[in-house]
Order: sequence, then C-alpha cells, then structure tokens
Amino acid sequence: MPPISRGFHRRREPEPDQSRIPPGQYPTWDFPVLSAGPTPHTPTDGWTLRVDGAIDEVRQWTWDELLALPSETFTVDIHCVTKWTKLDTTWTGVSLDTLLGDVETEAEYVVAWCDGDYTTNVPLEDLLGGRAWIVYDYGGEPLEPEHGGPARLLVPHLYFWKSAKWVRALTLTLDDQPGFWESAGYHDYGDPWREQRYWGD
Repeated sequence: MPPISRGFHRRREPEPDQSRIPPGQYPTWDFPVLSAGPTPHTPTDGWTLRVDGAIDEVRQWTWDELLALPSETFTVDIHCVTKWTKLDTTWTGVSLDTLLGDVETEAEYVVAWCDGDYTTNVPLEDLLGGRAWIVYDYGGEPLEPEHGGPARLLVPHLYFWKSAKWVRALTLTLDDQPGFWESAGYHDYGDPWREQRYWGD
C-alpha cells in the first residue's frame, strides 16, 4: 500500500482588517522592491544628512550623530501606488519633529534628495506633528539597501514613493517643486485614501 501524503499547506495568513486598506489596494505579506534605477550601497562612514534651503542655518548630521539623536520605534501601515498595502510594519528612526525642531523658516515645502539622483516633494506640514521620520531599522534589523538603507524618509500617510529611499538631504522651499515621479505624471500629493496616483486623480 503506497504511503498516504497529507500534502503541504502553507500557514494561513490572518484576514486583514479591510478598514485599514485604502480604495483600490490589496494586502500583501511580502515587501516588494521597486526602484527607478540601480540600488545604491552607501557606506555609513561616508553618509551624512543635510537640511538646507530657505532656513536660518544649514544643519548636517553624520551617521553616528543621527543614531545619537532621540529615536522612536513604531508600527504603521504602508501603501504603494502600485496598489499593494502592507500592514503593521515596524520601524526605528528619528522624527522630523526632532530634526527640524529648531529650524526657523517660512518654507511650505520640502524636496528630499537621495543617492541615485532621486527626488520627491512633500508639503512641510506633512513631515511634522509625528507624521514622518528618517528611519534606519526595519523589523528590528538595519534597513537593507533594497528598501532604502542605510536610511530613508518615511511618510506613511502618503503613497510610498513619497518615502524616499537612500535620503541624503532635505531642502526646504518656498514654492512646490515636483520631484522625479511627480514630474513624470504621478500625483503631486499622493493621498492613498483619495487614490491620488496620477495627475488629475
């Protein structure tokens, strides 16, 4: 008599809370990697983060100086414009409230500059009030280059392309300056709950 195979069944994932998934999105338990070009691999001993533009004084931190700042570990949902949503992602990083806390400015917008010549624009008010971070740890491990390491901007209430990978500078501006994907037709703001994927949405 041949042996009886019980088969292989993958552990069933829990049903997601649909109220946390924006219109047109689907939940994923993977973490897809999407990039506009090659993945930079920037050593931390040469890494700096600069804040400049329409401000009273330029600020800059080395990697060690960033890690010495007060940090937060928090859990948020993230939403990609390609329609996947990943719930309960856990990160560690420094709040933009900490980085910009003593900055004097009349600017209303920020352009994030990244290794690989990527840019994206975000209203300054969307980076404050506990809504955005420079993160360097994902799930208890150093952030991998494929996901934007050594550090990325994280703005979880907007579509994920606004959470610029490999961030190196934040330039505060008086006027709105569309970044890489915005200049190619993506929505200037990118609210996933309003399905603001492209110009005209």
